[in-house]
Amino acid sequence: MSGTVKTLDIKILDRELRVACPEEERGELLDSVAYLDRKMREIRDAGKIASVERIAIMAALNITHELLSVKVGKGVDLADFKRRISAMETAIDKALAEQDTLF
Repeated sequence: MSGTVKTLDIKILDRELRVACPEEERGELLDSVAYLDRKMREIRDAGKIASVERIAIMAALNITHELLSVKVGKGVDLADFKRRISAMETAIDKALAEQDTLF
């Protein structure tokens, strides 16, 4: 069951945008925005491309290449990877909670 969809103001390469996003995916979207902004800034700061449109296309190509390299080249199951990270986060949270009772 999906949650409430809300609008979120984001900023990528100094351009403000408003996007719709389910509330439960807000954190992931903000992480994606930060990653894309960083990639686009790297391309812009390299100084070879001036057009924002071309920077966006190059960033999309680079990110797609990264994704396909992980997905195909190394045979990583991203869903399994996410489950394992989530399990580690839970274990860390539990360990930290136990430490809080000691102090």
